[in-house]
Amino acid sequence: MFKALKHQKWAIFWTAVILVLCNMRMPETKGGGFFFEGFDKMTHMGFFFVLSVLLFYGKIKYQHNFGFRTLTIFKILLINVAIGGGIELLQWKVFTYRSAEWWDFGCDMLGACMAVFSYVLLHKLNFNEKTS
Repeated sequence: MFKALKHQKWAIFWTAVILVLCNMRMPETKGGGFFFEGFDKMTHMGFFFVLSVLLFYGKIKYQHNFGFRTLTIFKILLINVAIGGGIELLQWKVFTYRSAEWWDFGCDMLGACMAVFSYVLLHKLNFNEKTS
């Protein structure tokens, strides 16, 4: 297990960055977002897209191949659900100056699903090129 975690060092680092940024106090803004309305949701999507990509990268490095496994996808989505849900619970109960929102969690999962789609698509393209 610890050998597998060695390959996930970037994902672990990125998770810490997400936890800090999602739970820090933000300046008050007029309107709906920091830079523009919806910026917060787009940021959540981006955070979890990058997290999922880093999780896939670590898994590929650990396996030493680009193998397609449904269980890997399930585990990565489960990790994203745990981290995204945990952040919203922290915002709800601990960091009460932040608002816990279902939409944030939904955007977290959308970002993770975008990464899964990219992984599957790239795997299929890579596999089709090698067999042609």
